[in-house]
Amino acid sequence: MAKLSEILRERGFVYQHSSEKLEEITDGAKRTVYLGVDPTADSIHAGNLAAYLLLRHFAEAGHSIILILGGGTGMIGDPKPDVERPLLDEAIVNARIAKLKQQAGTLLGGEVRVVNNADWLAGLNLIEFLRDTGKYFTVNNLIKKDAISARLESDEGISFTEFSYPLLQAYDFWHLFTEYGCDVQIGGSDQWGNIVAGVELIRRKENKTAYALTIPIITDKATGKKFGKSEGNAVWLDAQMTSPYQFYQFWFNTSDENVEDYLKLFTLLSMMEISAVMELHARDKKERHAQKTLAREVTALVHGKEESEKAETVTQALFGEASLDSLDERAVLILKSAAPSQEVKKGAAIVDVLVSAQLASSKREARQFLADKAVTLNGIQIEENHSLAAGDFHAGVALLKRGKKNVCVLTLA
Repeated sequence: MAKLSEILRERGFVYQHSSEKLEEITDGAKRTVYLGVDPTADSIHAGNLAAYLLLRHFAEAGHSIILILGGGTGMIGDPKPDVERPLLDEAIVNARIAKLKQQAGTLLGGEVRVVNNADWLAGLNLIEFLRDTGKYFTVNNLIKKDAISARLESDEGISFTEFSYPLLQAYDFWHLFTEYGCDVQIGGSDQWGNIVAGVELIRRKENKTAYALTIPIITDKATGKKFGKSEGNAVWLDAQMTSPYQFYQFWFNTSDENVEDYLKLFTLLSMMEISAVMELHARDKKERHAQKTLAREVTALVHGKEESEKAETVTQALFGEASLDSLDERAVLILKSAAPSQEVKKGAAIVDVLVSAQLASSKREARQFLADKAVTLNGIQIEENHSLAAGDFHAGVALLKRGKKNVCVLTLA
């Protein structure tokens, strides 16, 4: 069986670690490892998912794992490099914590200990905190942190509230170290300074060694943009914020440049299984086998196998791999909401429908598309003289396509 250090390197999880060798953290004694997440939204987004999967790999290697949900630090806010975060109401923070806890159970399973740092931060005595923790930090080092440095150079500056955030995160690590024997903190590479502050606090207060491990900031190789954004909007794991179908589509539309990396980072498939997927993908890239596998696996991980199968079925219906009559009632509803739709009446001429569905800009262009045999209704080529009939619809919908990617769901008025 491969060592955890080998697995993490091969899958692309390793960016920085405080030990001389990664093996010191991953392959020796069983450790307790934690990840901290602040409630900046009701849900984590796709860009956060890799850190959760890293935590899960530690769990599957026999290490204990802890997830901190930042009910305390969320009231303060980790400094952003460009602007002060708005202070959140306690009720909002608590509501978000409840939702994030539910997500964590799905992603990490029952072996994770989920804690709220408000349980110990909210009761801190200010004088004791400044004497017992603050004395281990110098302003000289704090202002070297990237986000704080950037804010000091801006017109807005930085409040003392956000300036104190690294001390609170370091205190979290020290608290977990003393309470649960937690000796490893993981996070994104942008958290390196905050994580190392905790390592240093434990060294100074306890004369003990703790460790830091970060993953790289994941970027889309095709665009150079930070991963997890779709047209400027985050892709959320909450089904109310990003539907399972939209979530599936995000992964399904992964470029060939990124798909192998994402299979390694965002699925629990073994490296042998991923190699087999990529070999099959290489035989005919047009079939998008790797993208289908990625979308299926990540959607099942986040939303469950049933939702993943429904999203896949709807995708197959939209893009010609499945017939409309294979869809159940819920899948039809997803289809209506997922694709452009147009209400039509029985007897409507197909030339007029192509224009009203915005699949043609004019009747002349619609006739040309039909003459070029570029138009299908439910996967069947149709002629210019076709008029819509009841038999064209399944569960009240029909699928009109021009070419491979231009589609409209027709619904009967």
